[in-house]
Amino acid sequence: MKHATVGGEAPKKPKAPRGPRKPAELDERAELAGEAMPGDEPELLEPEDSLDASEQDETEEPIEPIEPGAFRLPAVPAGSRQLAPYDPLQLYIREISRFPMLVPEEEFELARLVRENKDDRAAFRLVSSHLRLVVRIAMDFQRRWMQNVLDLIQEGNVGLMRAVQKFDPEKGIKFSYYAAYWIKAYILKYIMDNWRMVKIGTTQAQRKLFYNLNKERQRLTAQGYDPSTRNLSESLNVSEADVLEMDQRLSGADLSLDMTMGEDSGVTRLDFIPALGPGIEDMLAQNEIVSHLEKHIQGIIPELNDKELELLEKRLLSDSPATLREIGDKYGITRERVRQIEARLLDKLRERLTDKIADFSPDWIRADE
Repeated sequence: MKHATVGGEAPKKPKAPRGPRKPAELDERAELAGEAMPGDEPELLEPEDSLDASEQDETEEPIEPIEPGAFRLPAVPAGSRQLAPYDPLQLYIREISRFPMLVPEEEFELARLVRENKDDRAAFRLVSSHLRLVVRIAMDFQRRWMQNVLDLIQEGNVGLMRAVQKFDPEKGIKFSYYAAYWIKAYILKYIMDNWRMVKIGTTQAQRKLFYNLNKERQRLTAQGYDPSTRNLSESLNVSEADVLEMDQRLSGADLSLDMTMGEDSGVTRLDFIPALGPGIEDMLAQNEIVSHLEKHIQGIIPELNDKELELLEKRLLSDSPATLREIGDKYGITRERVRQIEARLLDKLRERLTDKIADFSPDWIRADE
């Protein structure tokens, strides 16, 4: 991981050991809903510098530090009556530059205090000393995000605090390397949740496609393969339907259903969406069936005994049907015995209604499970 400062001199290049062990918590994605791990990033959002500590090289050039005047606005001339420019990002960078960096020994001791004693003061020092890291990562994403970078910094700070809670200094990895995973994960989740007005991905497969679909398509093209839906689904280990759906989501734009189809038209897109419920013909047919059944069932009621009449009124014809146990408790019989009486009653109703209604179907009468 490359480091940057917001003020003062750039820190020395970290001496990352070759092949350090990654913390076990990074593989437990259940800790972070929708967590995106490094390597799952979309190409549009992928920063230029990897956050994987195992890929660090001792010959790597250090990142250019964030200079104190990098975001400085032009000064207002003396005696001028124009308004002074205001940049909250510049003010934020100026504030976090006041927090000193930590030496490795101090960082280890603070992390130990947080893990063993839940020390709030130690946690504050760990967080405040790495706020520059959040700014650097957020600025990498800002080159693609092109919206308010303070939103990305805010989400990255939440990831930084989560990293402080989960970090184990005994694992033998530098805290900044570990924190970069959580910072990046929270920023990526925020970008995915706010990429469109309508949320673009909720399932694990959708998040995976959001981060990797365009990158995998370009990789297959560079290798001379046809980036077809089938090849993409096999390469990413998802279904072809998921690939098609995400491709449509990424290539399409949000449209308002209340927008009219033309300037002089009062018809909206919502008018062309079919209703999810039953159609008018089905509703009329259902009402006619109910009317026929109610008329003929009234002639059968005098032939029923008390238990059958109770089942008919409290269970078969009721909007809030009673359970078999409730009816069985009333008459002192078991649920199975009530079910047998109900089955006999249904057979009796079907037999009588078949004789009285020419087009009667046995499916018109059925018991609720």
